[in-house]
Amino acid sequence: MEYTIPLMADLLQQNKKPEYLFWVGCAGAFDQRYRKVTQAFAKILIHLGTDFGCLGAEETCTGDPARRAGNEMLYQMQALQVIETLKAYDVKKIIAICPHCFNIFKNEYPDLGGNYEVIHYTQFLRDALDNGKLKISSDVFSGKNVTFHDPCYLGRANDEYEAPRTILQKACTQITELPRNKSFALCCGAGGAQMFKETEAGDSEVFAERTREVVESKADIVATSCPFCMTMFTDGIKFIDKQDEIKNLDIAEIVAQALKL
Repeated sequence: MEYTIPLMADLLQQNKKPEYLFWVGCAGAFDQRYRKVTQAFAKILIHLGTDFGCLGAEETCTGDPARRAGNEMLYQMQALQVIETLKAYDVKKIIAICPHCFNIFKNEYPDLGGNYEVIHYTQFLRDALDNGKLKISSDVFSGKNVTFHDPCYLGRANDEYEAPRTILQKACTQITELPRNKSFALCCGAGGAQMFKETEAGDSEVFAERTREVVESKADIVATSCPFCMTMFTDGIKFIDKQDEIKNLDIAEIVAQALKL
């Protein structure tokens, strides 16, 4: 089945203003693995009949990595450019698949005049479950032991722990919590611009320590909801040669597979 993704520019020419802007993010657009997550969530949006649009080539980085790395001037340049683009389309509501984009839109853009209703995609899916629009079966993942890794910028930064778990409880029959979870969860190791710099000295990599906890949980699937987390677990699972035993799936992929999209 072919899916057509509506672009904001095309919708504007038709005098249409969608309810939501689906913010894809850098990883969702350029990372080969995370593109699959973008595609999965876009299919879900279309399946639900959501009124949304994407910026396409007009979308640029929010500036989050620049600010985390300490380059405040570059951050403000990027953020102000994004704000002007969103102003041109009169964007009011943003759905983000990346917790880093979600966090900066919600908590830091208002300082520069960018005020939006910002929704992480797990919150959007949780609400769709609650109001009955989204109905998913646990048949596809029946018998699979699934564990969830809390992204720092969704959990500790924005106190959202229940939305991902509510979704997984509908899509999966067996869920095991990692020993360090929710506000005590161990970072995947790539937040705070760590993704873009050399590793610092230490006894072990953070991603290796977190992957060890996943292995000890005897999980068949580690569910994530952040592109940085997905990258680090992909590396961690390959590092110990467990890619045939443990799968790393984003929650959007789990929902799409449960819906057989």
